[in-house]
Amino acid sequence: MFENIVARLREIERKYQVIVLYAVESGSRAWGLASKASDYDVRFIYVHSVNWYLTIDPQGMGKKRDVIELPIEDHLDISGWEITKALRLFRKSNPAILEWMRSGEVYLQQTGFISGLRLLEKEVFNPQSMLFHYIKIAKNNWSSLHGKDVKIKNYLNAFRSLLAGKWIVQFHEIPPLNFQPLIEHAHLPKQLKKELEHLVEVKICGEQDAVHPIPCLNDYIEKELNFLIEAAGTWHGEKKDPTAQLDELFRMTLKEAWGEF
Repeated sequence: MFENIVARLREIERKYQVIVLYAVESGSRAWGLASKASDYDVRFIYVHSVNWYLTIDPQGMGKKRDVIELPIEDHLDISGWEITKALRLFRKSNPAILEWMRSGEVYLQQTGFISGLRLLEKEVFNPQSMLFHYIKIAKNNWSSLHGKDVKIKNYLNAFRSLLAGKWIVQFHEIPPLNFQPLIEHAHLPKQLKKELEHLVEVKICGEQDAVHPIPCLNDYIEKELNFLIEAAGTWHGEKKDPTAQLDELFRMTLKEAWGEF
């Protein structure tokens, strides 16, 4: 599948006349929670040629499409962001990009772009913003865990986000992408950890999609959500504006990718 994905990315480069700077696996396969039936969630950042960015209309850039999305087929979900969109979101400590940077499955990496991003990561990381992101995902999944049967996927999504939030509070750093380190560092009660790891095994084996609600898991999610919400509300601090550095990274990447100007 790796070769197939790289081939698809090369097709995108030819069709859209872009260069894919960085492409990785995202979603359940990057989290260590995939079954055989799981999609491959490929995410990438790309750059157009110099002329695409040069316009006398100051609004011209805003009218141009800044994403490439392919229809999902053959368990392949492929989409990407244009470099300036990606850099603006990175400046806001966008969790998606910060997670992509931690993926263990890299399909393409061209130019020094991603290395440049990593050098600026501490400049943009906003613990409060990222914590609120994980709280929102955990809350959305937790709200669906009260029926007669609930999806295992929702349990794991809730816990992955919850434990990622706890990692941020404890270590003041971006959490790992893989689910297992989050479990190991959370110091969960023995029975709760056993229940959670069983759900992981069932999800990976693809034996079933749903289970009856598990009270100890639901109670833990509710309790820790309240803790995280309180913690997020006490976080303060300002970051320096990294725009000048990101502008320079954009120009350097454009020149390295296309060898122009």
